[in-house]
Amino acid sequence: MRQAGYVLTGGASSRMGKDKALLPFRGRTLVEWVAQQVKTAAGSVTLVGSAARYGFLGLPVIEDQHAGCGPLSGIEAALAHSGAEWNLVVACDMPNLTAPFLSWILKEAVAGQEDIVMPVGAGGREPLCAVYRRTCLPAAQDALVREQYKVSEAFRSMRIKLLLVSEQTALVNANTPLDWEAALRHAEARHD
Repeated sequence: MRQAGYVLTGGASSRMGKDKALLPFRGRTLVEWVAQQVKTAAGSVTLVGSAARYGFLGLPVIEDQHAGCGPLSGIEAALAHSGAEWNLVVACDMPNLTAPFLSWILKEAVAGQEDIVMPVGAGGREPLCAVYRRTCLPAAQDALVREQYKVSEAFRSMRIKLLLVSEQTALVNANTPLDWEAALRHAEARHD
């Protein structure tokens, strides 16, 4: 298997006030929508999070072995689980992602020599919508052992290709109720 897709469901959703992954979106939950985009782009999708919380969705779920250590632990879980060289890892709270956008990032990764391919939008680098070569696993594991949970620090020594994104709304995270309202307006505008 050359590539695989993962969706990180973790996080306390404290700013949203409820589980972001399970927000209703386009006739399903937000995590199901994002998972479908990832599966279309990568050919497979696995959720990284609590099987007790997300198992009812009918998607494969793997547990994060370092719960409470931030998204780096989710990336590490995905890479440890994967048998693929290239791994698309996406946060569940990005409602504007599309399969063509994710396919573009994957294509850039497979065509290059870098370890990580990461889009850059208005908010800077987005490590939670990126493609990680499986060889990044030791760096993630080492950072977790050292209790260095910042993704940018963990992969400091890796070769990273940055992709400038012209569509600024593609990388928007829905972290708060206001973010979510804006995401819903954007989704409705795209459907009209």
